[in-house]
Amino acid sequence: MTTTSQTDITNRQPKSEPQQDACQALMNENSEDLDENYLNETEKHPLDDDIKSARFRKLQKKIRRQVSHAIHDYKMIEDGDVVMVCISGGKDSFTLLDMLLFLKKIAPINFDVVAVNLDQKQPNFPEDILPNYLSQHQIPYYILEKDTYSIVKSIVPEGKIYCSACSRLRRGSLYGFAKQIGASKIALGHHRDDIMATFFLNLFHGGSLKAMPPKLLSDDEQNVLIRPLAYVEEKDIIKYANYKQFPIIPCNLCGSQENLQRAMINEMLREWDKQYPNRLNSIFGALQNVAPSQLADRSLFDFENLTLNRNDLPSVFEGENIQAGQISESLQQKGVPPAPQVQTFDPNNPEHVKKVAKLNKIPTINPLV
Repeated sequence: MTTTSQTDITNRQPKSEPQQDACQALMNENSEDLDENYLNETEKHPLDDDIKSARFRKLQKKIRRQVSHAIHDYKMIEDGDVVMVCISGGKDSFTLLDMLLFLKKIAPINFDVVAVNLDQKQPNFPEDILPNYLSQHQIPYYILEKDTYSIVKSIVPEGKIYCSACSRLRRGSLYGFAKQIGASKIALGHHRDDIMATFFLNLFHGGSLKAMPPKLLSDDEQNVLIRPLAYVEEKDIIKYANYKQFPIIPCNLCGSQENLQRAMINEMLREWDKQYPNRLNSIFGALQNVAPSQLADRSLFDFENLTLNRNDLPSVFEGENIQAGQISESLQQKGVPPAPQVQTFDPNNPEHVKKVAKLNKIPTINPLV
């Protein structure tokens, strides 16, 4: 097995300050260097596998750019990091590994990439595929062997879905191993569609507004998780994996049922993408543009202690007339004026319309398509 030593992981010298600034430019969404210098059509990289297709090159540039933007936006990778890439043998983790290895070669900062797979001893698991692929591409890796499959079989009732218990056991083993080898970041292969599907699963079935954040500190604060594919669409990953001909290992070896709820959500997202091409972009944008005061979580926003802070400027209704619904004495007893002032409003005067809109902050409500 090809591995990386603890000495190699911990004894690294940071690169110079100008180079670190260059890396920030590389990952800046306004940087032209990403296209012109690093992703030149004629430039060859060992991971490109001599694929000549112009469509592949265009797709590859798109995904590399999206990964770079996500890393920059959330400060996922820093100088001196050891990034442990959790590779399952699926299209997502293969693409993630491919992208990070490319960025490692061109980034002006120093970080290491180590691939880690947990062999959970599922029946018929092809144990030679990942070691052969990783060795062939000279990628440092660890294969962890642990029979969590038997544990899952023993704790999950017959006919129930294994995925949740299997995932929890896998995460626990991988998180502990990251600390053991000194990995400062754990990279997971969740993409944009995974994040949105998790949001809708929690919304429809969990009664909560939460998804998968692009970057997360674990509950015990022992690990930082990153999702560099957070901006990448699943359909692009499928195309990319087909071009690259990754040796995909299917996730049905244990014979468990497909997660029907997640499958239904994924189908819903795919249909939306076909009918309304910009809808998924809008949904993901909403996850990055949260307004706590416009929701109802009392732990997130202090609704109880909201207080008025009015100024002394007079406020006069601009319109034609005000009809008072009760006799003057009754209104006065309630402490409100019986005949509020009215100021003439001209709907044809742009200045009047602009003033009213500004004073009242009239919201614009877009109907749901």
